[in-house]
Amino acid sequence: MPREFTPKVVTANALVEGDVVYLTENDEWTRHLSEAEVITDEAHAQLRQLQAETETETVVGVYLADVTPGATGPEPTHFREDFRRTGPSNYPHGKQAELTDV
Repeated sequence: MPREFTPKVVTANALVEGDVVYLTENDEWTRHLSEAEVITDEAHAQLRQLQAETETETVVGVYLADVTPGATGPEPTHFREDFRRTGPSNYPHGKQAELTDV
């Protein structure tokens, strides 16, 4: 029996900067998971992924990531995606450079 489809977002890496990006409903890329389009239909998710994969001058490594609804938007369900959205793991650049409590 096939697995039940769970909500997804389209994610990739920005070609030039390498930042993690997410596809919005308006076909724009954002660096904020809270702004990503949450897709609940499997066929629609596959179509959105195929469309995103054509943007080879903007992004690389397009794929679908599992999410769950959260208080401020979608939240990752897998550790890998939670880790990716925090930015590079070596300091002091990227998203983590702005953190003051680390």
